[in-house]
Amino acid sequence: MAAQNEAELVSGSALHPVGRRLDVERTLFGKLRLPNVGKRWVGWTRRSRVIQEVEFPSQGAVLRGLLFLPEAQARKLPLVIMAHGTSATMLMVMDKYAQAFQLAGLAALAYDHRNFGRSEGQPRQEINPWIQCRGYRDAIDFAMTLTEIDSERVALWGDSYSGGEVVVVGAADQRVKAIVAQCPALGAEPPSVEPTRANFNILSDIFSRGDVRGSPETTTGPLPVVSFDQAGTPSLLKPIQAFRWFIDYGGRAGTQWMNSVTRVIPATPVPYQPVLCAPFVTVPTLLMVAPDDEMVHANYSVSKLAYDLLAGPKQWHDIGGGHFGLLYYPSELFEEASRVQTQFLARWL
Repeated sequence: MAAQNEAELVSGSALHPVGRRLDVERTLFGKLRLPNVGKRWVGWTRRSRVIQEVEFPSQGAVLRGLLFLPEAQARKLPLVIMAHGTSATMLMVMDKYAQAFQLAGLAALAYDHRNFGRSEGQPRQEINPWIQCRGYRDAIDFAMTLTEIDSERVALWGDSYSGGEVVVVGAADQRVKAIVAQCPALGAEPPSVEPTRANFNILSDIFSRGDVRGSPETTTGPLPVVSFDQAGTPSLLKPIQAFRWFIDYGGRAGTQWMNSVTRVIPATPVPYQPVLCAPFVTVPTLLMVAPDDEMVHANYSVSKLAYDLLAGPKQWHDIGGGHFGLLYYPSELFEEASRVQTQFLARWL
């Protein structure tokens, strides 16, 4: 059973939206330092591009991440706020996308979702899409306090499960000015209810202040994130491609990834389904979709349905490699994805 006891999960309220930055360490060769030595594990890159550790409150916990700042400029910077997909942490290639944006002159704030990686929160390893959506909102609150950032040029980036969440937040929070969703998990099937204004208003209210606690009936797990033996040890993510990527990248030093997860989909008056929010997304949106995506909730036809419903400027980009191809670094698929995303963000921010 989900054990979310904090009052914030009931009301949707957050702590005062302030955060802090920790000291920046410099490295001899300009590379990101990975060892977790206390809280001083960030680094510095060449030509004054800074990677700085930050933390901010969200839903009764402290979320931790990295702020990627390009070379000093005379004007304030556009910002991309980034969080990873199911159970993945920020040093599992998401940081490479942040560095690509940084090289292009964009700031990036990459953080671990509540309950995962370096972020705080209980129960550990529990995914609740509404709590993660509120994490994006709280990250925007924090970004508004950063003197280097232009509050009128803030974009959201999401991968896989978070790719659906940025559609929800982008529809509900008017501070979002652009959205990038790569291999988004927008649903295994079309929604069971219509994407009407009335249903969206209910979803917006749930996002803002609804009761999003789970129950035994709405909770899956705990169980492994991935497994090579679905008959003997079933996992949340079943394709062998998921096992290969998570074991490879999650097993690397410094990621703090764990092969365990619980998923809560709270019972709400209108079900959590990003497609229901798509008609109310009015900002520029890039959907980067794999035609041969092997993950059941990243259904290609459902993504196309969501894309057709988007109300604002939009761009569709097919990419090869299935769900995880663009999460291998270095690779041609990563270069393709990061180039297209950077061009999109530079155009609209």
